[in-house]
Amino acid sequence: MSGPSTAMEGSATVILPRTKPMVCVEYPGLVRDVGKMLRTLGGEEGVSKTYADPSKRLELYFRPNDPYCHPLCGNRFPTTTMILRVKKKVRRKKAPDPGAPEPTEEGKISLEIIGVVGTVYKFQGMSDFQYLAFKQDPDGNRTSLYDKVLLCKPEKEDFFNQEIALHIPPPIFSRLDNCVDYFYRPDVNHREGYRLPQVSNDNLIGLSRARRPHNAIFVSFEEAEIPNEPLQPAVKNWTKMCTNPMDKQAEEEMRQLFTNRPIWSRNAIKANISVHPDKLKLLLPIVAYYMLTGPWRSLWVRFGYDPRKNPEAKIYQVLDFRIRCGVKYGYAPNDMPVKAKRSTYNYSLPITLKKPAPQVVSVQDLKQGLAAPSSNTPGGTKPGFNKYKLKESIYIFQEGNLPPYRQMFYQLCDLNVDSLRDIIQMNEGAEAECTERDGWCLPKTSEKLRDAMSLMIKQIIRSKRPSLFSEPSTSTSNKEQLTYESGEEEDEEEEEEFHPSEGSENEMETELLDYVED
Repeated sequence: MSGPSTAMEGSATVILPRTKPMVCVEYPGLVRDVGKMLRTLGGEEGVSKTYADPSKRLELYFRPNDPYCHPLCGNRFPTTTMILRVKKKVRRKKAPDPGAPEPTEEGKISLEIIGVVGTVYKFQGMSDFQYLAFKQDPDGNRTSLYDKVLLCKPEKEDFFNQEIALHIPPPIFSRLDNCVDYFYRPDVNHREGYRLPQVSNDNLIGLSRARRPHNAIFVSFEEAEIPNEPLQPAVKNWTKMCTNPMDKQAEEEMRQLFTNRPIWSRNAIKANISVHPDKLKLLLPIVAYYMLTGPWRSLWVRFGYDPRKNPEAKIYQVLDFRIRCGVKYGYAPNDMPVKAKRSTYNYSLPITLKKPAPQVVSVQDLKQGLAAPSSNTPGGTKPGFNKYKLKESIYIFQEGNLPPYRQMFYQLCDLNVDSLRDIIQMNEGAEAECTERDGWCLPKTSEKLRDAMSLMIKQIIRSKRPSLFSEPSTSTSNKEQLTYESGEEEDEEEEEEFHPSEGSENEMETELLDYVED
């Protein structure tokens, strides 16, 4: 359109300021004191930290001085709104005489845009249940416990030895802050003659139905016999799932792996064969059995092979290695350049907005298997043939490289360091007895390996982050850094009496659940 633009009657023309986008908080209350309102939100610093992390929700504490106060959480939404300041100048006219009507107001309205809002926080849910710290006497009187459970100033020993009521409330009472409809499932009508499967009552909590096993055979160190062949249901399940040439190729590669090496960890298998994880759960039980305890715990062993009767199985034993951290090692957990497998920060509470979603299993992957390697694969994309293959560092330890996680389960044959192999072969050819703790190795072999590996890790971290070790140290500490740590001090703090059938449960438990859950 040409020509000057004219404003419509009752409209105004304003200038849009070029300022940074603003953040709006729809506060669920009548604000009379802005300072007190900000304190319930954690102050400007707390709001800024929440705004800097899009995955966090804004927390509102109605009692900011009460550490037991559970917050009301606000959700974050994008918006395109403006904050306006409207002013009206009023000019009153005086009435000429008392009998005249009331004076009329005349004024001019001015409009100003303060800023543009790009993000808004809305409190749409309900607050969590609140639990106050008090004690109720037999006569019904209530006594506050805050002065007894909260440490507000340096106190003497008597403060910590006083007898008070136990008050340990959970961090949250309700996982959800919005009402949801719960649809109860009807009772299952089984066919005539159906019998419920036998389920052990040990350590079972809240089972709605029996878990369906995947027909894997589990063997403990104490059992005298080992299986020589898989269960028929396991073979039947794999036959039903093996519907394409890629599945048959994966089976042949799996059998070849166990022919070349009788004992494997699942991570080592996933680094050598590219197969869908759900199909791997069906393929492993037809070629190997699972060791629950002993020096080969959490490993898959070829059918018919008993490592307890073969001294050459020493190199296949498992080593539970954890990167040491602390003041005496020179660096704290937060300073380590190695991430943890599981972090407490990843456990989602209601204060987080975006929770990690499980990986969706493609029906096409399950039915058609892996795509054959193609030369037409565009650059930068991973071929379908290696889609599920892991890196070698997931199961091989090499000098000069940091492990991918802070806790690793290595097999002794996968420790590619000459000094470590010398420790393993100290009784080479003289293995006399296989014990549940040390297997075919000499006693304390695992401790010596951990000490040597910890020294290597420490040297790598020192080279990557020299600032952590830049503080002046005494000759004793220098000697400690350059020599193997004997582990005596650690034995005093961490060494406990050995109980048979005990081992590292976190990774083994994860793998066990794959074979007993749905």
